[in-house]
Amino acid sequence: MKHLILIAMITFLGFSAQAQTKKNKNLKYTTEVNGNCEQCKKRIEKAAFGVPGVKSASWDIGSHELTVILNEEKSSPADLNKAIAKVGHDTKEVKATDSDYANLHSCCKYDREK
Repeated sequence: MKHLILIAMITFLGFSAQAQTKKNKNLKYTTEVNGNCEQCKKRIEKAAFGVPGVKSASWDIGSHELTVILNEEKSSPADLNKAIAKVGHDTKEVKATDSDYANLHSCCKYDREK
């Protein structure tokens, strides 16, 4: 009887651990992204959609807020932030390189935090 209880406990713990590592297929992720205009909006959203697993992406010019629905089984929020920074836009988490920022059109160059 003790062996049966032990086996049941080990099985239950195994399923519990597996459930905790499950990735969210519809993660709603929001972050701040610097930019100025409609051209920035198109570039930011295009970069977001270039990340595997992004189902929707919308950047608000006024609030500088990017809202994304992301499948975490295919990519992570860190992957998204890197892709946005690669096209020249700083996010709250990742800064664009100086060379990527320099490639932006003159109207898209926002004030960067030092």
